[in-house]
Amino acid sequence: MHHNGPFSIPSIRDFVPEKIKPWVIVLFVIIFQLSSGGIYLAAVSEMVGSMALMQEDVMMIGYASMVGMALTFTIMFRLKFRFCSRTSLITCAVALIMSNLICMSVNSIPLLVAVSFIAGIFRMWATFECNSTIQLWITPKRDLSVFFCFIYLLVQGCIQLSGLITIYIAFLSKWQYKHWLVIGLLGGVILLTHMLFRNYRSMKKLPLYGIDWLGALLWGLTVLSIIFICNYGEHYDWFQSIYIRMAAVAAVIMLLLNLWRASFIRHPFIELKTWRYPMVYTTFILFVVIDILLAPSHLLEHIYIETILGYDSLHIISLNWIVLLGTVVGALFTYLTFARRKWRYKTMTAIAFSAIIVSLAIFYFTIDYNQSKTSLILPIFLRGFGYVIIAITFLTALSRVPFQHFFQAITIQSFISACIGSVLGTAILGHIFKVLIKKNGMLLSANIDNVNAIATNLSLGKLYGTVQLQALMVSTKELYGWLVLLGLFCLLLFMVRESTIRPKASIHPTYRTIRRFVKHQLRMEKKTEEDVL
Repeated sequence: MHHNGPFSIPSIRDFVPEKIKPWVIVLFVIIFQLSSGGIYLAAVSEMVGSMALMQEDVMMIGYASMVGMALTFTIMFRLKFRFCSRTSLITCAVALIMSNLICMSVNSIPLLVAVSFIAGIFRMWATFECNSTIQLWITPKRDLSVFFCFIYLLVQGCIQLSGLITIYIAFLSKWQYKHWLVIGLLGGVILLTHMLFRNYRSMKKLPLYGIDWLGALLWGLTVLSIIFICNYGEHYDWFQSIYIRMAAVAAVIMLLLNLWRASFIRHPFIELKTWRYPMVYTTFILFVVIDILLAPSHLLEHIYIETILGYDSLHIISLNWIVLLGTVVGALFTYLTFARRKWRYKTMTAIAFSAIIVSLAIFYFTIDYNQSKTSLILPIFLRGFGYVIIAITFLTALSRVPFQHFFQAITIQSFISACIGSVLGTAILGHIFKVLIKKNGMLLSANIDNVNAIATNLSLGKLYGTVQLQALMVSTKELYGWLVLLGLFCLLLFMVRESTIRPKASIHPTYRTIRRFVKHQLRMEKKTEEDVL
């Protein structure tokens, strides 16, 4: 039976005050978000040195966790109705503790990728279990535009805080201590869950029959293959390498096999119909553009701030406070305008695009050898502000997809927004950046000969370093300029296209829809069992 009175959490014991119960869940969400379960990408430099790994190896392990998280969306409600909150939280906490112990003591890349992938599944499972429990506390009308403002504020905020904590711990002691800190926090979650939670079910137990586990595995391996190509492409010289060619062939075969299976099996992991909803493929394409525009934050900014400006890791990670501020302001702005005042999707997307383009334009016009740290505040703030708006808007847009395919649509969007998008944008910009440096290096060195008075007064090594540094600056500025033009062109196309979609005040999933979904699944499983007998 469902609770129809004031909001409460029946799975938490009665001696806990009702006003404190939701905050216990929020605390659990923060702890699970601080735990990646695998590795912490903020400490990539320290891990490369201490574990004798390449930077590409560490990034591949980190992206494997994102793939596991993305795949979990499709089966989240099945897990929610199969296990009670107490069992789910304890299971996820134990699994993440084991993952942290393995990842800080093993240097086998295939094992680390597998462990990180599994850890991503349990991290997302625990996060959904907590967030779904307090959804009615956040928005009694189940307005997903309000709910997603809270989700992205919490998730993006924890991502920035996790990076700050990781670097400060690595600077003061060792990067492994971040794992021990998370293990201690997860141990506290297990202890509190044992003390405060009880076994409670609001609905009949839903078995895990009928899930297309093979399809989930094929989708996961396909995305991992694409990430492998983008991540290791520059290192292995792209398709000149047998490894990249094998990964490309494997990705194409598994993708075609998965789409072919989805055309005839009863319950595919992602149905073909899900790809045909306008909101699904539109947000998919727009996220590709957004990730390309945001790629400088993963590539150019680090090179510029660390190599040219000479900042150390503490100064670089301190910029996360600016991103965190942009995230908070962006989430509050989206809540007041999009969730409360019901501004259009088109308006919110245009605002987000404009903020990101302005941040790129500021970098283009202000980049210099002696740029101060304070001048970086505004573009970095606008980048965080714009991204959180676009993320909340696009995720809310998927709520117009029927509930049967809603979580499959979220999985598809997560493939590009959390998994493929950033590594694809970084790979594209990284290759173009490499070509631009070679081109500008040759152009700048064309007039350096024995006739040049300045060149004759410098040593060969210093002369070469000066040319390379100047080529780096010119290439960075040129790439920012091209990204600004790309952003303006895409914004113009988007503004030309008419859009009249407006957010709704009360959006699925409702209790009635969930009941119908569960009953449908039970009937299908019963029919499957009868067919087998």
